[in-house]
Amino acid sequence: MYCSIETQQHWLEKMVERKRIPLSFSLEITARCNNNCRHCYINLPAEDPRARSAELTLEEIADIAEQAVEMGALTCLLTGGEPLLRPDFPDIYLGLKRKGLLVSVFTNATLIGEQHVEFWKRYPPRDLEVTVYGVTRATYEAVTRRPGAFDAFQRGLRLLLDNGISVRLKTMALRSNLGELHHIADFCRRYTEGLYRFDPLLHLRYDGNPRRNAEILDERLRPEEIVALERADPERLSALNEHCHHLIREESRDSGCAHLFHCGAGVGSFAISYDGVFRLCDSLWAHGTTFDLRRGTLSEAWLDFVPWVRNLPSQNLQSRQTCGGCPLINLCLSCPAHAHLETGEMEGTTPYFCAVARARAAMLRETSHVSRWQRVPRPVT
Repeated sequence: MYCSIETQQHWLEKMVERKRIPLSFSLEITARCNNNCRHCYINLPAEDPRARSAELTLEEIADIAEQAVEMGALTCLLTGGEPLLRPDFPDIYLGLKRKGLLVSVFTNATLIGEQHVEFWKRYPPRDLEVTVYGVTRATYEAVTRRPGAFDAFQRGLRLLLDNGISVRLKTMALRSNLGELHHIADFCRRYTEGLYRFDPLLHLRYDGNPRRNAEILDERLRPEEIVALERADPERLSALNEHCHHLIREESRDSGCAHLFHCGAGVGSFAISYDGVFRLCDSLWAHGTTFDLRRGTLSEAWLDFVPWVRNLPSQNLQSRQTCGGCPLINLCLSCPAHAHLETGEMEGTTPYFCAVARARAAMLRETSHVSRWQRVPRPVT
């Protein structure tokens, strides 16, 4: 994609004013997890001593949160790994709330006990999201690879629901649970008043582990399976028709600019890893695009480092002419972050993402009652 020189300059000027822009951020307080899900892009063993010793301390988290609030942050997502593995989770959570942040939590629910329920009844999270990997023991534990995980999940979720704690349920669409996905959708909608979402697009590991990446590739659905799921889900299909008919940025049609980043990375949010690495988005781990908060401040990362990364030029003319100019960009997972995870290059091309985008476009041409999809040029293959 392309943007005009004037548009890029305007964006950089807005970056100078960043302290006045409300922000959100995600905080991976651990990479450790008590499950061992086949598709996971981050998890390390629950007792991993190296991962545990590298985790941000309660004091470090409090300092980062204080800086974030001073910069205008309003919301924070606590995630992992499994965040409830940390014994100081209540202190972390409450410390963030006391600074005025609206705090959300992602959890697998298998560790939830009465103490968590009572805690959240007193200090409710903004959102509490639980992933449902299956609704039978065989499917759930085929994904998580931990005996007893299904019973622990059921017990934790039931504690939340029985105590009136609002929960959002979601799932990952995987090879291992494909045959059960419609049952998972029914289960989620039944227990959360219709609040449900699923993600069919898996990206590779942050640490590049080749064995784990092979497992993720095995779990990916074929493009035709993805669009079949989306066609069968009225809410998903409606959202695709409503929001994905246009380019991410209309000014990308202008070929007067060749910057690398045209996505939303570092525009209104950022991510922090369990060991204090600042990224413009959750998935961006490419060399030269991360900032160590143990060596610098959040203000330096946000006000100085982010504009520098956002201003990086594209070095690949072929990429600018293919992915950069593709009219189906809103139907694709491709971006500098995911391209790096897939290919080792931020301007690498991933045929799988292209195939999914083309399949989605074909499906939308068939299902949309609006003629705009008929006007979208079919990409050259």
